[in-house]
Parts: sequence; C-alpha cells; structure tokens
Amino acid sequence: MKIHSIHDPEFIPYGKVLTGYDVTCLVNAMNTIPLPETGVAYEPGIPVLEATCLYGQLQNNAYGGMPVQVGMCWGRNTRLNCLEYHRDSEVNVGSGDFILLLARQDEIADGVLDTARVKAFRVPARVPVEVYATTLHYAPCHVNEKEGFRVAVVLPRGTNTGIPGAAPLNEEDKWLTARNKWLLAHPESSEAAQGAHIGLKGVNLDISGEI
Repeated sequence: MKIHSIHDPEFIPYGKVLTGYDVTCLVNAMNTIPLPETGVAYEPGIPVLEATCLYGQLQNNAYGGMPVQVGMCWGRNTRLNCLEYHRDSEVNVGSGDFILLLARQDEIADGVLDTARVKAFRVPARVPVEVYATTLHYAPCHVNEKEGFRVAVVLPRGTNTGIPGAAPLNEEDKWLTARNKWLLAHPESSEAAQGAHIGLKGVNLDISGEI
C-alpha cells in the first residue's frame, strides 16, 4: 500500500493543511500524557489540552466561533478496523509523524465500502490538518512502534460522547455509535463483535509492512 504525503495532490479531496497556528503549547501538553501499554486510547475532551493557549484559536479561527472539544487519540496501531465520519470537519495535530487511512463518504455503496478504496497519508509532526466531513477516517497509525503516536482530535463539543436515544428513521441512523459519529466496521474488528454496523468489505488493511 503506497503511503502518500498530505502535501501530495492525492490528499486534496480528503482535507487540507491549516497554516498560521503555533502548536507548541498543545504538543507539550500532549507529551505529558503517557502512552497506553497496549492498543489505542481515545478521550473526546482532555482538560490539560483544552487549557492550552491554542484552544481559543482552534475554536474561534478553525471552527469560526463554534464550541469545540480538544481530545486525543494515542497509542500504537497499524490496522484499519473501522471507518467513521462526522457532520463536520475534524482537526488533527500529531506530536510526531503519523499516518491516516482515509476514504470518501461518496464511495459507500448500499451501506458498504470496499477497503480497496482506502488510501494512506503521512502527516508530519506538528502540522495541523483538517479532515473534511466527507472523509472517512478512524484511529491513526504509528510510524515508529516504540514511539507510538499522540494525535490531538478537535471536534465540535459533544462529538463522540454518549449515543442519542432517538429511534432510527433510516438505514444510516443504524450506523450511529455515538453523538455525531457514524461507523462502518470491518467484520474482523472488535467493534463489529460488539454489534457495530459491518460496513467494510475486503482486506482489513495493515500498514505494518510499509512503515
């Protein structure tokens, strides 16, 4: 699987680099949080990250004044497992380089996406990147197993918290696994075993041979 750069033309449909932000205070705060011993951890909002000097700029500039949360996904990972999307963009900032596995929402057919459509993109350390609302994404992948990854995740406040209690009105509603989170799971994933919508077909991609 080829790993593209976010500076390559191939990234244009999926997102863009955000310029003008000094992320030093955010990265310093991220690095105070230890890596989990195994796997991947995620928290939608982390007080020490939301207390940094960058929070106001992310809320008022990147999100135009909308209330946001700054959380983090961190650990070690090389597999696809699932893809998710939101009704709005997500901003990511890594303390080190990391890799995103991405596809497009318009590539979903009859509730299923073929993993052959997924592309990999390497994001440099400390470069803020916007992942569009129409882009399918999930847990980042590390580029160095020993170092793992720490990736700040900025989203509208409330995203990825408890699932709404509304009754489904259509098929897409059945994919909702948290607030503002629609999930497509690969049959081999733990999420599928827990009842998530099986919406990925093909190989459960693993980039361990490419890093």
